[in-house]
Amino acid sequence: MKAATDTQLKVDVNQPDAGLLEAARRVIRMEADAVSALLDRIDESMLEAIRLIAGATGRVIVAGVGKSGIIGRKIAATLTSTGTPAVFLHPVEGLHGDLGIVGRDDVAILISKSGETEELHGLLEYLARLGVPIIALTGRPRSALGRAARVVLDCSVSEEACPHDLAPTTSTTATLAMGDALAVALLQHRGFSREDFARIHPGGSLGRKLTLRVADVMVTDDLPALQSGAGMREAVVLLAEKRGTVAVLTGRRVVGVVTAGDLTRLMEREGNFLDVTVDAVMNRTPKTIQPDELAAAAVFRMETHGIMALPVVDGENSLVGIVHLHDLLRANAV
Repeated sequence: MKAATDTQLKVDVNQPDAGLLEAARRVIRMEADAVSALLDRIDESMLEAIRLIAGATGRVIVAGVGKSGIIGRKIAATLTSTGTPAVFLHPVEGLHGDLGIVGRDDVAILISKSGETEELHGLLEYLARLGVPIIALTGRPRSALGRAARVVLDCSVSEEACPHDLAPTTSTTATLAMGDALAVALLQHRGFSREDFARIHPGGSLGRKLTLRVADVMVTDDLPALQSGAGMREAVVLLAEKRGTVAVLTGRRVVGVVTAGDLTRLMEREGNFLDVTVDAVMNRTPKTIQPDELAAAAVFRMETHGIMALPVVDGENSLVGIVHLHDLLRANAV
């Protein structure tokens, strides 16, 4: 029998149940203590963050990598559902075409426990060039992220609940709580009422169906589409003119999608990229949506897969429109 290595999971089958229960209780105590420790850090920095977001005419762009990204998605969702339009931007996808979602009137919330996350560097530089103010949620206020931010909300913890002090546990809980505190304080600052909540959650609760459909928002005229076999020379023009997404068709049936990110990656590896066909570049299993689906479902699909637009197809997978994230946000689909 092969001996177990240090990297293989070792299970102590003789460990008493009481020890496991105490380990679970220890996690709850540590995370509760970490959240309680945030109380002393709710100060002028929180007020400055509230004023910065409330005074912006654009949206809140939330970004983070790994577990911080997961927490960022939840913070963005909470902000949006309580009257502060927000969207999650993956920093890596941002550098491959998705930075188009960021406007000069936006505010950014960047999340990193260390404040030194390498994948955030390119996004930090872009936000600085655009003049977008940054609110940092970090465990190290003096980090590179902390120094670049207009406002720092200190989410530091003494240690992770993980017994090896490695897996993000205590730190992500503290960051989520800080994000919730910011969202709810903004809600109060804006005077966001029960009636406002009902307006953006039609039917009176989150569980009821929304009324806005993809058909209400999608573009149907002059669609960005090319037939299979077309060259990237034609695609480049459409990508520039039609907001970064081109459907590839056989007849009217969607067989692929080419995005601005695909073009960027092609240019990095091919010198004669204009001579390549769209078939060699396209995603052959593109995400699509049908016109009678909820607009909110389109937003969820885009955020889940890190894309900016979806071809809208009928029951035979024929192209009938295209729906863009920007249009969905303007239509208050989330």
